Amino acid sequence: MSIRHLALVAALALGLTGTAIAQDFPVTIQHAYGATTIDAKPQRIVTWGWSNEDVVIALGEVPVGIPFQSYGGGDNGVHEWVEEALAKLGAEIPTVLEASAEPPIEQIASLQPDIIIAAYSGITEDQYALLSGIAPTIAYIGAPWSTSWQDLTITIGEALGHKTEAEALLADTNAWVEAEFAKYPELKDVTFASANDFDGAMAVYAPLDARMKFLTDFGMVMDPSVAALSPGDDAFYYPLSYELFDQLEADIFITYHEEQSALDAWLATPQAQTYPPVVSGGLAALVGTENVAAVSPPSILSLRWGLPRYLDVLGTAARAVTN
Repeated sequence: MSIRHLALVAALALGLTGTAIAQDFPVTIQHAYGATTIDAKPQRIVTWGWSNEDVVIALGEVPVGIPFQSYGGGDNGVHEWVEEALAKLGAEIPTVLEASAEPPIEQIASLQPDIIIAAYSGITEDQYALLSGIAPTIAYIGAPWSTSWQDLTITIGEALGHKTEAEALLADTNAWVEAEFAKYPELKDVTFASANDFDGAMAVYAPLDARMKFLTDFGMVMDPSVAALSPGDDAFYYPLSYELFDQLEADIFITYHEEQSALDAWLATPQAQTYPPVVSGGLAALVGTENVAAVSPPSILSLRWGLPRYLDVLGTAARAVTN
């Protein structure tokens, strides 16, 4: 996921940011590779990774370059909620960087950015050094691919001179999310685990994963077996053999699939047909690439697009095992 526009307090219902509140520069942002100082309000913004452009756009700024989002971004690499938000801002789609697993350094340099935001990403220290040679660069906080959507919002807001607006936008969005979760009180009565079939094993989403932290932030309980089976605490997922899969205990089992046919194929496997949460009706399968992308992990922009559908799936599974 990667591109996003919204707005603030009075304009939040429309999803567009209103007036900006002045913020003093320079600003220094701490991250995994040290500290980056932004001397003046950035005008030409390039984003890399996932969800970074979502926050930029939610704060009323339009990047000059954004990554191609191959997952859920369609043929043009742009998520639907990003296109909608840009349209509300009356803005054209920015330059979409070439599809690549690594930052396209020359293309990014050609856009002449005065800031590069990769606060939710997995850039290496070498990549960070190359990007920093182009413009001040914000890397991830903590571990790769683990920055929470809340921290991402505040960090990018501060870097762009919109800290006050980011705080207000976050407070409003948190209140909305809490109200949406409150429609499903049964979600607090169950434990959950989440995994997907991958490369001859089950890829289990660990407590560090931003998708899992999002659920626990709003009152859901991850089953203790998820952490107990993990080989360490520094990864956002870990492989679990099919033979040990039934040791991953939970009331509901959350899984993500791009297409219904992929889910059906997995449900036909022995590990799925004998897995207790599936047998008991506790399967919470979110299907559809864009649906999955909107909450994997969510951003300040994608939440309003994808959360209601996600909660309906989770609530249906929770009711099945609690009734």
